[in-house]
Amino acid sequence: MIIAIDGPAASGKGTIARQIAAVYGLHHLDTGLLYRAVAKAVLDAGYLPSDVARATAAAAALDPKEFDDNTLKLPAITEAASVVAAVPQVREALMNYQRQFAMRPPGAVLDGRDIGTVIAPGADVKLFVIATPEVRAARRAIELRSRGEAADEREVLADLLRRDERDARRSAAPLKAAPDAHLLDTTHLGIDAAFRAAVDIIEAVRTGRKRS
Repeated sequence: MIIAIDGPAASGKGTIARQIAAVYGLHHLDTGLLYRAVAKAVLDAGYLPSDVARATAAAAALDPKEFDDNTLKLPAITEAASVVAAVPQVREALMNYQRQFAMRPPGAVLDGRDIGTVIAPGADVKLFVIATPEVRAARRAIELRSRGEAADEREVLADLLRRDERDARRSAAPLKAAPDAHLLDTTHLGIDAAFRAAVDIIEAVRTGRKRS
């Protein structure tokens, strides 16, 4: 079973994806980490994330086994990742790895921004997770503070809105819901409720029943 979970930053898709993978015994891939790793490699080498040639080379040489999740979540990496993710050549270089991951037995849950539309258009279940920008900003600010980082909620909101626009406007695999994706709005849902709502969608699709 392949489950595609897409949505903007801080919508809750990553947390939901990890829990879904654990419950169903599936592999999990946070595809955003791939772009973050590319961005880090480019920055570490002293280049700008907008350097297409360097970003493409970094994507081609990427080894997901060497990821350091905490380092990849630094604000500078987050911003740079949004830039390299808009480079068509980078997305092309990372596509095969993501598709191969999705095909690993017994199945996988992938979360990102183009899973249901580009990476796994034939996924068994597709979720598109959203929340209002204000709620997403509040969540991200809490996350940053929990890691000991300073976070001004207004600045976080402005950053999220910039990333949303960049993701939606890019020519390569823009952020959008697949036509057959099931919308899950987590604006007023806590983690447990959002997870239960996701499971309800998945089970409804698997059994062919209508959602309550």
